[in-house]
Parts: sequence; structure tokens; C-alpha cells
Amino acid sequence: MDLEEFYPTVDLKFAGLENLLSEWQHYYNWFRPCGSLGGKSPDERRLELSPVTPFGDEVGKNYHLEKERLRAQNYYGDLRLAKLKRCM
Repeated sequence: MDLEEFYPTVDLKFAGLENLLSEWQHYYNWFRPCGSLGGKSPDERRLELSPVTPFGDEVGKNYHLEKERLRAQNYYGDLRLAKLKRCM
């Protein structure tokens, strides 16, 4: 998003560019409403999901490699394969 929303608005020769970028990233992640998150900022969404997000050790304890299926690199091809395998 920096390339699309930040850099076109600033003078790239400005000496304080690094500080401006840091300020922009802070604003973007903590305050800027995001359409794909229902108008919430990324931080608001993180806080919303935090209570139901498991810790890494819990995820590791419940992960079983033998139950994991190999996936095709093509998303739509993978969906077709998964559907085919369920029919067998």
C-alpha cells in the first residue's frame, strides 16, 4: 500500500522521507479505516480477533501432518481436486 497510497503524495527527495513513511505506516495500521475490514482499522480487527485466536503452542498441539492434504498451486484447480476427492 505504501507504493500506491504514500509515495505518490510525497517528494522523494525530501530529507525526512523515512520519518514520513513511519508516520504513514503507523496511521495506516492503527487508524485508517479499511474497506475490506468493514471500515475498521487493521488494529481494530486484530483486537476483535485476539480473544478467539489460539497461541502457537495450541496450534502446534492440534496440527497433524498426516491429516494435511497436498494442495495444487492453482486455487481453482485445487478446489476441483478437493471436490473430486470428496466424491470418491
